[in-house]
Amino acid sequence: MKKQLYDYSGFSLRRLREPRFSHLLLLLGWVGYFALYFLTENLIPPERCHPIHCWLDDVIPFNEFFLIFYCGWFALVAGSLAYTLFYDVPRFKKLQTFLMITQAVAMTCYILYPSRQDLRPEVFPRENILTALMGFIYRFDTSTGVCPSLHVAYSLGILSVGLKDRALAPGWKAALTFVVVMICAAVCFVKQHSAVDVLAALPVCLLAEAIVYGKDYWLPKWRQDKTTINE
Repeated sequence: MKKQLYDYSGFSLRRLREPRFSHLLLLLGWVGYFALYFLTENLIPPERCHPIHCWLDDVIPFNEFFLIFYCGWFALVAGSLAYTLFYDVPRFKKLQTFLMITQAVAMTCYILYPSRQDLRPEVFPRENILTALMGFIYRFDTSTGVCPSLHVAYSLGILSVGLKDRALAPGWKAALTFVVVMICAAVCFVKQHSAVDVLAALPVCLLAEAIVYGKDYWLPKWRQDKTTINE
């Protein structure tokens, strides 16, 4: 059954606290995140950050073609939030809550244990449009505040919410899984993150999963089915 577009007619800022629109307040989490991102990026100098590295980082080669998946992450996050916001508000609430938890934990880590990675190649092995774009991203995005990887945490959160959507066809779930796996690999192949950052994101996601969905795992199957229908 095709999902109905959520009705936002009559919306105004004065009506944000009404039950019909109150879920939009969750978007304020992004304001807090970007404020903390700006502070950590500008107030914590690289020399105070702990370098993150493991042997696997030396095995994984730089490959600019993974930039396609790395940049695709932005479309995945924006698209997932927009789709659920307009077509599945209960799932939007769970997704945004999941992302906010990962943001809070990651930012706490960045402040209490500032981290950086020194993996970026000094010279690209090839010159093409992808390496040119990669160089631009390197200049724009600093190499600090990396552990745990929010690129990975967001992706796994979106995957978790998507796989629980019974209205999503198996083919779409398989495609989503493939994209998320490639994004998690891409952060290492474009040398934006250490493999340690990827692994560190896993317990962060497990914490968010427990908070957002923990009680559902203990419900009998018939209660889970009822909950899904009510959503």
